[in-house]
Amino acid sequence: MTPETEARQQIDQKLVQAGWIIQDMKRLDLSAGLGIAVREYPTDTGPADYVLFVNRTACGVIEAKKDSAGENLTVTEAQTERYATANIKWRKGNTPLRFLFEATGQIIRFTDNSDPAPRSRELFHFFKPEQLTEWISQPDTLRRRLAESLPPLPERNLRDCQIGAVTGLEKSLALNKPRALIHMATGAGKTFTAITAVYRLLKFGGAKRILFLVDTRNLGKQAHQEFMAYTPPDDGRKFTELYNVQRLASSNIDPHAQVCISTIQRMYSILSGEPIDESAEDISLNEVQQTSKQEKLVRYNLTIPVEEFDFIVIDECHRSIYNLWKQVLDYFDAFLIGLTATPDKRTFGFFNENIVAEYSYEDSVADGVNVGYDVYEITTEITQKGAEVKAREWVDHRDRQTRKKRWDETEEDNLYTGKELDRSVVNTSQIRQVIQAMKTAVETQIFPSRAETPKTLIFAKTDSHADDIIQIVREIYGQGNAFCKKVTYRSEEDADSILSSFRNDYNPRVAVTVDMIATGTDVKPLEVLLFMRDVRSKGYYEQMKGRGVRSLDADSLKRVSNSAEGAKTRFVLIDAVGVEKSCKTESRPLEKKPGIALMSLLQGVAMGSRDDDTVLSLANRLVRLNKQLNDKAKARIERHSGGISVGELGKALITALDPDAIVQTALATAEANGITRSEETLLSQEIEAARASRVADACAPFDKPELRDEIEGARREREQIIDHINLDQVTFAGFSEQAETQARAMVQRFTQYISQHKDEIAALDFFYQQPYQRRALTFDMIEELHEQLNRSPLMLTTERLWSAYARIHESKVKGATSRRQLTDLISLLRFALGLDGEGAELKPFADEVDRRFQAWIFRHNAQRGTSFTPEQTEWLRLMKDHIASSCSISRDDFDYAELADRGGLQKAWGMFGDELDTLMNEMNQELVA
Repeated sequence: MTPETEARQQIDQKLVQAGWIIQDMKRLDLSAGLGIAVREYPTDTGPADYVLFVNRTACGVIEAKKDSAGENLTVTEAQTERYATANIKWRKGNTPLRFLFEATGQIIRFTDNSDPAPRSRELFHFFKPEQLTEWISQPDTLRRRLAESLPPLPERNLRDCQIGAVTGLEKSLALNKPRALIHMATGAGKTFTAITAVYRLLKFGGAKRILFLVDTRNLGKQAHQEFMAYTPPDDGRKFTELYNVQRLASSNIDPHAQVCISTIQRMYSILSGEPIDESAEDISLNEVQQTSKQEKLVRYNLTIPVEEFDFIVIDECHRSIYNLWKQVLDYFDAFLIGLTATPDKRTFGFFNENIVAEYSYEDSVADGVNVGYDVYEITTEITQKGAEVKAREWVDHRDRQTRKKRWDETEEDNLYTGKELDRSVVNTSQIRQVIQAMKTAVETQIFPSRAETPKTLIFAKTDSHADDIIQIVREIYGQGNAFCKKVTYRSEEDADSILSSFRNDYNPRVAVTVDMIATGTDVKPLEVLLFMRDVRSKGYYEQMKGRGVRSLDADSLKRVSNSAEGAKTRFVLIDAVGVEKSCKTESRPLEKKPGIALMSLLQGVAMGSRDDDTVLSLANRLVRLNKQLNDKAKARIERHSGGISVGELGKALITALDPDAIVQTALATAEANGITRSEETLLSQEIEAARASRVADACAPFDKPELRDEIEGARREREQIIDHINLDQVTFAGFSEQAETQARAMVQRFTQYISQHKDEIAALDFFYQQPYQRRALTFDMIEELHEQLNRSPLMLTTERLWSAYARIHESKVKGATSRRQLTDLISLLRFALGLDGEGAELKPFADEVDRRFQAWIFRHNAQRGTSFTPEQTEWLRLMKDHIASSCSISRDDFDYAELADRGGLQKAWGMFGDELDTLMNEMNQELVA
């Protein structure tokens, strides 16, 4: 069976599940039912894969692709559009078909061409025919109503924060942003705010049904009470007199309910097909420890289709959006609105950092635009230093080719560098921060008077990376499919026509390319070039830059960018990866910790770990991997395994542990040795020897390091980890020649602040009193100063200050590429105040503590009658490490972490006796002050 045929079979199955009748063109019978999907329907541009009919009228088209085309699915949109606008045989009229689908066997994307800015979105499943019929009967779409029909919000009886939340949410919805987060403090009226928004979405937005998700039955009850008590500002009746509100207590949704209140546990139970104990709804998800063994996959449910809800309001969303429960949110084709008083970085990441209660764009970059050829830098924290996804974190794992995602725990700590972004790890926050910074810079600095986005070209690393960029560009700019397109030689879409439109037409405004428009292609109206990939070849880089340097007269530029004031006079290169400074970027080695990672299992088996858990874990991992690898990866492994497939390697391990087979092997061995045995008379050592022999044979292939490396390499190549946990932030955005000026201004603000507030903040007072007064510097003092510096308008984080000093005093600043600790603020203070002399270096605090510790202990050993013993020295090092991370040490600190593990205060007192307090006081003064 070909990949195309296999994908068609899966598409057919999903259509049938959604209530469609599938017919071949030769067997066409539009009277067979409400919804008919006709395969290979003829048009004047060739046969469409599927044309959808409801009530005998053609209304939609599906473009089917094999699973491996998933990474390129956005380029198929033009092909779908072509069929939608083609002349369809035997159809009256030439109105374009409204509903456009692109599908593989794994993913479905959908565009409603009646939306104000038609933008494709991913669906869990196809819509039912009844849903398309309902949409056709409506005068306008939900997204058009959200953009055009919501009246101003009556502000009477609303707090300012509630007004800001509702208006911010409605602005977000008008821009078709799929996820929005309302961050409001406890007691500020989150539920009241949400009900206000729900009322307006039902009355003015024409929403069909809204799901209000909670994580306990008690919260559901409270929400229901608030709905019953709510009186809208423009109607004297209660909410529940105007709209039906159902609190879900079974698997049946009232078809007349406009609001459905449910726990996420119950909805998960309904969609996964597993019964639920009502007591499970009484436990907050904060208290539930989930494991992969609990995983139950959500399946399509015809009685609760994906279109059941237009909006999902997620109360206490910081608890409900992770782990296995996330499947509920992925299932429905609905806008997601989160409510929380205590968001964390994962919450911000899940909601695409769209915090509507405090809706704002990224901070603008330095003012001023020079004419001519300029380089604009965007630097983010993760681009520079990478990040780490800890083991046991639940994240998406995405297949590189099909882009199918699975929600699973990471097996090991994944420390990745900026160079590995969008290859082994995808951090959508990093992409989003770069695109947002570019948008802000173009609109506020580079071309502030433009009404439209200047023609922009983005260089991506891979086709999959390009698809991620395209989706985020469309979302951030609030635009549809036509606004941003992929241009690549490998696309199935006509690249030349896209390129021609990019040159000559209004849309697309932004093009994303991997291998095209790099050399030999001129796009004269191009005014912005964004590098999101590094380039090793200097010559190739110069050619890529050359795409934007061509001049263009005023009339030609105004034809595609109408608000341009005159001829093209400059081109701006936006460098988001450091490509301008160096084409060869060093990356840190990938560090691993031993655990249950596949490579650890392989090496453990090779070194003799043959217990049942290890062998079975490896076997299950190999069997699962066999289903995920492509033929090339399988063939590479078989070359190193002596022709044994990955699946057979795993099965051999399972078979080796078969108890019955072990007994038979033991009996056969006894017989070969001339010993008469039965199953009842076999000795335990004979059974163990038989087991060891069988397992040794099954594990023998893994003795070869080449095979182990090939298996681990294949696993890493296959999937990308989608890191939504580590949020990125822009650390510098400005023209390259402004970098040092901006850094100096930041350092000046820092020195002025510590001078002006030296008497108000304990940590500053401590340093200004040196050397006349010595007293303990505590972690609380440093934390207080850090909070003060981190507040607006200063925004002087330790990370930004260190980077600023590195720009100005590059030769004196050490550890610029390492991650900052809060205690590094001490080093910054000493350097700014010049406490260590004019030629002193700025070093991480831990490095300085190490240096001072060596001098202190050397002096102590010289002054004592006898040196510290090795065991005493080891304890002193532990105390030193605690000071490096916490500023000081006291008796109470021996109850924590490694000190407690080594025996705590009792052990230390036994080691040093009455001298312990004296030593601690000396170390607090000598190592910190």
